[in-house]
Amino acid sequence: MPDQQTDQLEQLADPRDGIFRVERPWGNFQQFVSNERVTVKIITVEPGHRLSLQTHDHRGEFWQVLDVPIEVTVGDRTWSAEPGESVWVPVGAVHRMANKGDQPGRLLEVAFGEFDEADIVRLEDDYAR
Repeated sequence: MPDQQTDQLEQLADPRDGIFRVERPWGNFQQFVSNERVTVKIITVEPGHRLSLQTHDHRGEFWQVLDVPIEVTVGDRTWSAEPGESVWVPVGAVHRMANKGDQPGRLLEVAFGEFDEADIVRLEDDYAR
């Protein structure tokens, strides 16, 4: 019998569906998530580098590309995600991000579920970890 946490992770909806933008007199804001258990990071990928090809058993990840195009892989698909583009990585999906440009690139990452760096299963790694 699966535990409750596994059931909840499998039912994680793509959070991009809940993103909204609100205009204000001073400009606007985008809201990505509200009242959820998450871990938030900004990841910087240096030019010519990439993260390991990996999976996670206990979390899904939402990425928002911030500065420069970043090559992303999710499942069988690889593409150049442009600044402002959002990406959903479901629990268990094979994924990677790479910077093929000539300046550092940043991504906002919101991880949904149980966050633990030990949850990384590396399938390929340029740094032999």
